[in-house]
Amino acid sequence: MRTVPICLIVMYCCIIAGFTGCSASNLQDKESSSLERVEDFRWPDGKRAAISLTFDDARFSQIDCGLPILDEYNAKATFYVSIQPLDERLDAWKRAIANGHEIGNHTLTHPCSGNFSFARERALENYTLDKMRDELEEANNIIEQQLAVRPVTFAYPCGQKFVGRGRNLKSYVPLVAEEFLAGRGWMDEWSNDPGFCDMAQLMAMELDGKDFEQVKQLIDRTTANGGWLVFCGHEIGEGGHQTTLSSTLKALCEYAQDPANGLWLDTVEAVGRYILEQRAGTGG
Repeated sequence: MRTVPICLIVMYCCIIAGFTGCSASNLQDKESSSLERVEDFRWPDGKRAAISLTFDDARFSQIDCGLPILDEYNAKATFYVSIQPLDERLDAWKRAIANGHEIGNHTLTHPCSGNFSFARERALENYTLDKMRDELEEANNIIEQQLAVRPVTFAYPCGQKFVGRGRNLKSYVPLVAEEFLAGRGWMDEWSNDPGFCDMAQLMAMELDGKDFEQVKQLIDRTTANGGWLVFCGHEIGEGGHQTTLSSTLKALCEYAQDPANGLWLDTVEAVGRYILEQRAGTGG
């Protein structure tokens, strides 16, 4: 058997090591580049943070109390509508769209964990991914038929993102990622980092029941970090269960619309599209 000289073996090993080192280096460069883009993210027009106001379930008080406040301040919000109440106030929701508000998908039947008695007949524990896909598509189709707009963002009912149970549990976040530009959670603990957040499961903070001082603390924290604060509310009025206070909504809109505070108040779709464009390097 022919013997290979030791010097050739050493040279061969060095060449292989060099190629391996180059490959690892390239990966590190890409990762560093990605991190640099996160650090260099900029909001438009010198803004320091973004806020999106979202409201769930197409509650009637959103039309009767909320929309007049929002329109007074020219503040655009995202409404994740449930199908049955939507159908009862179609003309009002059409006016909301004409005024620049976004209509989003909130599933067809609002399935949640069967631990909630109201959801026992549509418990996520008994769902499959195919059944959830049908929910999302059918809700989109109905909204498009009734309002002539097709939703591009989604809100997880009760903030829950899984179907099935135990070893058969599956996340339906990938379905939302396939169908929508963004998916919004509920009852989270922080704002979103625009250079890092997963658009398919945005974090959202509760707006219901808070006075403006509580809200401002969240805004100040978000502004300090250059983040995107997504609020979620339900009813809008003077008080009660799951109710965003009218006084808080007015003060929030006024504060966010003051240029001195450096905030961009807009829909989930508008802010989400801007973020994705910036990440893709296609922004201005």
